Amino acid sequence: MEKIKVLDCTLRDGGYCNQWKFGYANVGKIITGLIDAGIDIIECGFLTDRVEYDSNITKYTSLQEAACVIPGEKAGSMFVCMVNYGEYDPGNIPEYDGSSVDGFRIAFHKKDMDAALRMCEEIKKKGYKVFVQAMVSLNYNDTEFLELLYRVNSFEPYAFYIVDSFGVMKKKDLIRLFYLVEHNLKAGIMIGYHAHNNMQLAYSNAQTLVDIHTDREMIIDSSVFGMGRGAGNLNTELFVEYLNNNLDKSYQMQPLLAIIDQVLGKMHEQNYWGYSLPNYLSAKHNTHPDYAGYLDEKKTLTVENMDEIFALMDNGKRSRFDKEYIETLYTKYLASGKAQEDHKEELAEKLKGKKILLIAPGKSSADESNKIHEQMKKPDVISVSINFDYSGTDYIFLSNLRRYKELDKNIYEKCIVTSNITCDKAYLKVRYRDLLNDVETVKDNAGLMSIKFFMQFNVKEIILAGFDGYSHDLKENYADSYMELVVKSVTLDIMNASITEVIRKYAAQVKISFCTNSKYVLI
Repeated sequence: MEKIKVLDCTLRDGGYCNQWKFGYANVGKIITGLIDAGIDIIECGFLTDRVEYDSNITKYTSLQEAACVIPGEKAGSMFVCMVNYGEYDPGNIPEYDGSSVDGFRIAFHKKDMDAALRMCEEIKKKGYKVFVQAMVSLNYNDTEFLELLYRVNSFEPYAFYIVDSFGVMKKKDLIRLFYLVEHNLKAGIMIGYHAHNNMQLAYSNAQTLVDIHTDREMIIDSSVFGMGRGAGNLNTELFVEYLNNNLDKSYQMQPLLAIIDQVLGKMHEQNYWGYSLPNYLSAKHNTHPDYAGYLDEKKTLTVENMDEIFALMDNGKRSRFDKEYIETLYTKYLASGKAQEDHKEELAEKLKGKKILLIAPGKSSADESNKIHEQMKKPDVISVSINFDYSGTDYIFLSNLRRYKELDKNIYEKCIVTSNITCDKAYLKVRYRDLLNDVETVKDNAGLMSIKFFMQFNVKEIILAGFDGYSHDLKENYADSYMELVVKSVTLDIMNASITEVIRKYAAQVKISFCTNSKYVLI
């Protein structure tokens, strides 16, 4: 049966997981594998004028650059690039001559529909196959969607897509949109479906379309190993096996498995994609998946807190990621609690002439515990553990909602908490906003917040323990394995540099020293 075609978007949608840094050799391996597997349409990346060309990255600034990854013998596969509306001048696209890509997928938001469709028509006139990708299809009401279809009919592109940008479509949503498209789209225009897997429905929804009795030709998007932003996409290897077993297709499985084994497996270990509660929540609230990624990388919120933040979002901000907006909303949410500073004067009296030993949960807090205990025994040292209970400390400083819930309730009375934490028994509750710093990536880092808090008491010295810095080997980051968090390597590197910057700034105001090994260098 030839009605179903598979479009693999690993090199384009998968690039959200690794900043499109596949490496030139790996791009070749992936494309060769897809051709050998018999994949019908291969998307080799983005065409954009927002970058400088790098042969190791699947973003191209010209069709000549894209042609470098396309083999001379395509073996029946079609090659396409995606263009996000507004990111490339169609005037720079030459007439089609078969030397590069065969077609373009034009992605656009509803507000850009008119101009984007004119762009689609212009590119089609140059001889290319055009795929109309109206993002977030569920954002259109039926009247708007019909108007979009009528406009598409006027220039008859190669394909029109139902796009589940946020992975929120249920079966009933997909069937409703499919029949709306089938009944109103001109014959001869293919219907495409692009899914994300936030609710783990991509595979079942694709099967639903395959099982519909229709004479219409369809294109189903997928990516090898499900590689894609956030929760990822429909898995190419799973879907083509389904087609082989149920539609008598003859896709070859071994080349796809080799791509996973030789290329994508390591990338998945370094930059995880797949189902997660934050990605589920972004779908539940019909929001851009990058919002889930932003909140999850903070590693300070419980799932319930994330759910509340999503619920606070303005509807007009949900479909496009706005980093400044979510940063403001996140900070406002955490700063919404009230301070309870009844014991602040008492604490100030206890800290007079003292040194503060701050113990973070880095691996050295266990490996070099003898050094820490030597400091704790000194009469002029007040010890404080940060976001965990280090046995024998005088106080526990907490700014992390997750870590607070992990503590034994019997020790709440020695806790100094920030105002984002609901805790009636805490010794002291201080204003969260007052302890933030100016470096965005670590502005609410608990260790830095604790340093800033104790700086205000004019203590003699702040001694840091367990402030190890982050390693790419996640098992090396915490004394207790239960605290391990999955964070992208590039994020860890940025955090190390940012924390060093802030500690140096604070060291100009108060004496700071380390009693355990650390990646942070004061000089």
